[in-house]
Amino acid sequence: MSPHFRWLLIIVLIAAFALRVSLPNGGDLVIDSNGDGVPEIALSVDQPLGLDLVGGLRVLLRADLPPEQFSAEDLGQTANNVARRIDALGVSEATIQVLPGSGRILVELPGVSDPEQAVRTIQQTALLEFVDFNGLGAQTQDFAGQRILTTAQLEIQEQRTQSLADQVDGESEPPSRDALVNPLTRQPFTTVMTGAGLQAAVAGFDQMSAGNWLIQFELNEDGGAVFGPFTANSIGQPMAIVLDGVVLSAPIIQAELTSGGVITGDFSEEEARTLALQLRSGALPIPLSVESTAQVGATLGQESVSLSIRAGIIGVITVLVFMLVYYRLPGLAADLALLVFIVINLALFRLIPVTVTLPAITGFLIGIGTAVDGNILIFERIKEELRVGKSVDEALNAGFDRAWTSIRDSNVSTIIICIILFLFGQTPGASIVSGFAVTLGLGLVLNLFTAVLVTRTFLHLFVALLRNSPRQSRWLPGV
Repeated sequence: MSPHFRWLLIIVLIAAFALRVSLPNGGDLVIDSNGDGVPEIALSVDQPLGLDLVGGLRVLLRADLPPEQFSAEDLGQTANNVARRIDALGVSEATIQVLPGSGRILVELPGVSDPEQAVRTIQQTALLEFVDFNGLGAQTQDFAGQRILTTAQLEIQEQRTQSLADQVDGESEPPSRDALVNPLTRQPFTTVMTGAGLQAAVAGFDQMSAGNWLIQFELNEDGGAVFGPFTANSIGQPMAIVLDGVVLSAPIIQAELTSGGVITGDFSEEEARTLALQLRSGALPIPLSVESTAQVGATLGQESVSLSIRAGIIGVITVLVFMLVYYRLPGLAADLALLVFIVINLALFRLIPVTVTLPAITGFLIGIGTAVDGNILIFERIKEELRVGKSVDEALNAGFDRAWTSIRDSNVSTIIICIILFLFGQTPGASIVSGFAVTLGLGLVLNLFTAVLVTRTFLHLFVALLRNSPRQSRWLPGV
């Protein structure tokens, strides 16, 4: 078996697998009519869709501190923490944008199924405190589930009460009105360490209880420096674990803890995972309040999506016909290679998965253009070799070999630009750029495979099957 036949077998297997993956539910391609005589083409796509295609939730968050108490860098870090929480929620292509000079953050979440849960997870400061309960003894049980006042909360409250917005709106009442203080000192409880001392947090099933969950945590270097000496000097004494002012549990310190421990409480699985997520992504440097929320419909709409699919199919068919008419036998090989390119692209979109947005679709279409451009460059080189009197076999080898460096260099240079765009898209407010960069980059990488290897395999096999026809006629090679 020749190498070209072996490559053909590999290409057919890859294309078959890609076709099965890219067509969900066994390949639901529906061509229907809405009664007006115009066919409606719909392709079932079971993968994430962007806000412009599927709609979602738009949330406007306001910094809950006076402007003089935080900087633009603090607001940017808060936006980054919000972005990490959203990523952990499984929301793709979310847009997080800091509105300059306003102290506000705009969040757009495509395809959110539970808006209330998303808002709670984003907004909650997740102020985790390890509080000194030394000397309370049996009284410790009285504080379970109760709201207490701590020194860390007082610091935050003093900052919030300076905010003019809070004074006008009447928000953020002093916690001392309903929060319990230390019965031994009649003063706020002392916060030993906040969640800033955590390195990692993960939810796990509590094997010692019936159906409860817990959070295992690790300390960073600063947290260990504070937590270690305190626990070493407080063995046998209770220490409260407090989240947003509420006592979750108050376990007895059994040993010195310098690297981590466990947060126990009456947690369900969802509560434990949400808390671990908030602790991993960090407490927000600036407390946020929700100024407004709005459900957003798809800006393009189903009709626009159907028209876009129809236009794309017409465009691809036009390109296929042009390549076949102008380049003839090489054009047929290019058409087959282009179909393989499209199928593999769609399969990768589902496997990664890629969130489908309008910029992502644009990147995909540009990728199709680069695939055709690579084939044209190869075929023109083949024509030049045939015109100088070389045989078909020599012209094919020379055309592919000499065009390869140009295709490689042009694609690699554009891939570098795609990497830069992708990195730029990781900053808040620019995430929509990532979809364009990913789809275009995938198309460029695949083009190196299809435009050279796949087209070359098909063209050599056609020449081998037709034998004398391409060698005797200059019309079939497109000269």
